[in-house]
Amino acid sequence: MYADRFWKKNWDEGLEDVAPHEFETTYVKLVEQAFQEVPDKTAMGYLGIDITFGELDKYANQFANMLIKNGFEKGDVVGINLPNIPQYVITVIGTLRAGCIVSGVSPLLTAEQIKYQLNDLGSTGKKVALVTLDAIFAGHVVKIAEGIPQLKLVVATSVASFLPKIKQFLGKLLKKIPTGKISPLPGVTVLDYHKNVFSEYADSLVDVGLTPDDIGWIQYTGGTTGDPKGAMLSHRNGSHNILSIARWLAWERGKGVLLSGFPFFHIAGLTVCESALFMGWTQVLIPNPRDTDHICAEMEKYKPTNMANVPSLYQMLLENPKFKAMDHSNLGTVISAAAPFPQESQVELEDIIGKGKLLELYGMTETSPVSTMNPSKGKKKLGTVGMPFLNTDIKLVDPGTGAEVPLGEAGEICVKGPLVMEGYFNKPEATKEAVDENGYMHTGDVAIMDEDGFLKIVDRTKDMIIVGGFKVFSSKVEDVISKHPAVGVMALIGEPNPNRPGSELVKAYIQKNPDFAFDGSDEDLKADIIKFAKEHCSPYEVPKQIDLIDEIPLTAVGKIDKKVLRK
Repeated sequence: MYADRFWKKNWDEGLEDVAPHEFETTYVKLVEQAFQEVPDKTAMGYLGIDITFGELDKYANQFANMLIKNGFEKGDVVGINLPNIPQYVITVIGTLRAGCIVSGVSPLLTAEQIKYQLNDLGSTGKKVALVTLDAIFAGHVVKIAEGIPQLKLVVATSVASFLPKIKQFLGKLLKKIPTGKISPLPGVTVLDYHKNVFSEYADSLVDVGLTPDDIGWIQYTGGTTGDPKGAMLSHRNGSHNILSIARWLAWERGKGVLLSGFPFFHIAGLTVCESALFMGWTQVLIPNPRDTDHICAEMEKYKPTNMANVPSLYQMLLENPKFKAMDHSNLGTVISAAAPFPQESQVELEDIIGKGKLLELYGMTETSPVSTMNPSKGKKKLGTVGMPFLNTDIKLVDPGTGAEVPLGEAGEICVKGPLVMEGYFNKPEATKEAVDENGYMHTGDVAIMDEDGFLKIVDRTKDMIIVGGFKVFSSKVEDVISKHPAVGVMALIGEPNPNRPGSELVKAYIQKNPDFAFDGSDEDLKADIIKFAKEHCSPYEVPKQIDLIDEIPLTAVGKIDKKVLRK
């Protein structure tokens, strides 16, 4: 543990830890202020439709009453299997008001993956509901429902349900809107969101006696090792993180517009959404983050003051001439999180949106999620994820021995504070492995902390490449090689060295920069990139093999998927 959390002296002026009594609350109570203060303000902008805080308040109450009328009680679970559409936000607020637990279920999961998560959620006898798209209902849910004993309720909807009837008709006719038939399921109540929830249930407020100790969210980790695990986050966890985000970023109540392509089924997307609601801000919902033309059109319409995205989305926006040509003077802080962001691309982004606007942070599902941030007003350090957050202690330890490492040396990030999860759902042994007896969450991420308390992520402990006893930190090398003009997106992995047991070979996968013209063959280009690496990296860091591929695989959230590359 670093003495006196020395980094606090570098926080923005006036920032202090959140007083514990302030986060001894529930998210339901925290967000109530916005519904009371700005009922007529737009809460969500979605494909040309605006939904006010007052309307969101009413819809959420109807959803909460629907759950209760269908036998759901405090502690039961609602899986939300939707893209970023209004029904997702309504379901979150309604679920929490009913005392139930939110669990994001990626709409990109296979039928078997959905079945695994819902069965895991129901493994302790909790009743489980699923809110899903009609297309996913017809394609997946009908095939797996009988194999999910605790599934008692399914609510189906469409990405177009809030749109005018003519747009719904044309979208389905032109096959721009995925659709599927809703049919009965044995032993399961099946409802239509608009036809049933919004027409058959009261909009009166419910009170189930929530406490800060109650679990509000079970969000599943990506499953980098084995099956995904559900991180249990209490209302206290969520309230602390949301209050801290708003204060760190100096957000003003009712005075912002957020545009984020982070999917809500991911903890980062859900938290920025919940933070915007808490602050009484308008947020622009992006159902398809890969449609950068649509994002640019929404930016022109709503003039966002803040954005939050994964680095890969910013890189896609950088390739869109409309984004480059846009007036970004109204745009304030632009947050990047969830994956490493090559420094070259950071500089390019700030050249377009304005210097000092990009703010990198770090977090994980198990820490609710934000653990570190660059300063909002003070000097940011590009390429770092900032300093430890409010009420947060961080130490770096040697992954092998567990001993703390000195400043300037690489170590695994360990996080302690009111942001750390309550544990993995129904997995006490996994919890014990992740959270030590002193309350530190061992993240599996390796970083270097400088003398000011800023952290630079250099790798995952599982992604470190060992070459003849030397540690190769992939993100450091990726940063360097990304400066070659031919490199668009890249990822480094280690492969076993057949000639040296216990050692690995560095292999690079590279997606070429489409704007770069090279006079030569692919083999010539690979040789040129290796020459560049030799000039800027240590000999053991230089890739021994380069594969040029059309597209680097990404996870559902937009992170580079090294699991796919290793296969």
